[in-house]
Amino acid sequence: MISQIILRNFKCFESQPLELRNLTLLAGLNGMGKSSVLQALLLLRQSYLDGLLPETGLELNGSLVQMGTAQDILYEDAQSDEFEIGLVWRDGAAANFILQYHREADVLRIDPASINRDIFARNPFSDTFHYLQAERLGPRTTNAVSDYQVRKHRQLGTAGEYAEHFLHVYGAESLGDKRLCHSESGPNDLQTQVQLWLHEISPGTELHVAMHPEMDIVNLRYSFVTGEQRSNRYRSTSVGFGITYVLPVLVAVLSSAPGSIVLVENPEAHLHPKGQVHIGELLARAAAIGIQVIVETHSDHVLNGIRLAVHSGIIAPESVAFHYFSRVEEASRVRASVESPTIDKDGRLDRWPEGFFDEWDKSLERLLAPGGK
Repeated sequence: MISQIILRNFKCFESQPLELRNLTLLAGLNGMGKSSVLQALLLLRQSYLDGLLPETGLELNGSLVQMGTAQDILYEDAQSDEFEIGLVWRDGAAANFILQYHREADVLRIDPASINRDIFARNPFSDTFHYLQAERLGPRTTNAVSDYQVRKHRQLGTAGEYAEHFLHVYGAESLGDKRLCHSESGPNDLQTQVQLWLHEISPGTELHVAMHPEMDIVNLRYSFVTGEQRSNRYRSTSVGFGITYVLPVLVAVLSSAPGSIVLVENPEAHLHPKGQVHIGELLARAAAIGIQVIVETHSDHVLNGIRLAVHSGIIAPESVAFHYFSRVEEASRVRASVESPTIDKDGRLDRWPEGFFDEWDKSLERLLAPGGK
C-alpha cells in the first residue's frame, strides 16, 4: 500500500508531500490540484504498461492520461529544469522518478539505474488496480466487450466501458472478503452483491446482463420491483442516468481484493444524496479490509458516508485521510496549499478549512440573514 506521494515541480506543486492511507479523500474547488495527484500515479502506470519504464522514461500522452508537453507539467515558477514524482510504500520501499525538462518531448527520459526494479511488482503498476475517470460511459443500447482487458487483465476500462462484460465474466465469483458484502443475507458472489448495493442506491432496481457472443456485444437492462410487482425489462437508455454511471464503481470496488488499489473520480455523479452516502460507506468498507481507495469528490454526502462509517466502527479513523486543496497568495505569487483535517472515532473533524464542504452552512446563513445577504 502506498503511504506517501511526493510531487516536486509537478504542475501546480512546487514541493508537496501527501500522506495516503487506506482511504484518502481529495476535495477542493475546481483547478486546485486534486486531479494532479491522480495524474501523477496514472502517468507512472501508463508509462510502465506501455513499456517505457524503467528503461526509457515517462509517456506523457497515453490511454490513461494526456498531459500535453513537458511545459504543461513543469511548475511555472520552478527554480530548476527537473521535476519529480516520489512514492513511498507502507513497508518502507521507495522510488523517486526524477526527470529533466525538455519543452517539446513526448517521452521524458529517466536514468533507469536510479530506479529499483522491484517496485514494479507493486501498485500502481500491477493488474490489481482500477481507475475510473469522472467522464464514465453513460447508458448505451449495447456495450463493447474486450477479452484482452477483462479476461487477461481484469480491467473495466477507465470510463467503465467494460463493466457489463466484466460482470458477465466474473459475476459468479465470490468476493475476496465477506466484509464487503451487503448487510442483507444472501450469496456473496459478485453479481448478487452488486445487485444488493444497487438496491441501496436505487431501491427496487434489478439489473440484467445478457451476452451476445455472435456480435461481440453485451446488453444491459433494468427492471423495477415494488412489493410483489415486477416491471418489464427496460433498456438502460430508458432508465435514469445515475444507475448506469455508478455501476462501474460498484463492480470495481466489490471485485477488488485486499492489496488492490482503486482510484475513483466523482463517484457521486448523477446520484441522489442518499445513494451518495451509501457510496461513501462502501468505499469505507473496501478500505477497511485493505483495499487502498483514493477518491476525488465534490460531495459532502460521500464525505458524510465515510464519517458515518467511522462512527459505526466500520473503519478506524487512522485509516482515513482527508485533503483539501486550495491556493493562497504569498508575497508576489500564488501557491498551492493542502490542508488535512483529522477525524476522530465519532466521525468528527478537528477543523473545517475554509471552503471544505461548507457551502451548505454559508447558504443557510444567507437565507437566515435579513434580505438574504
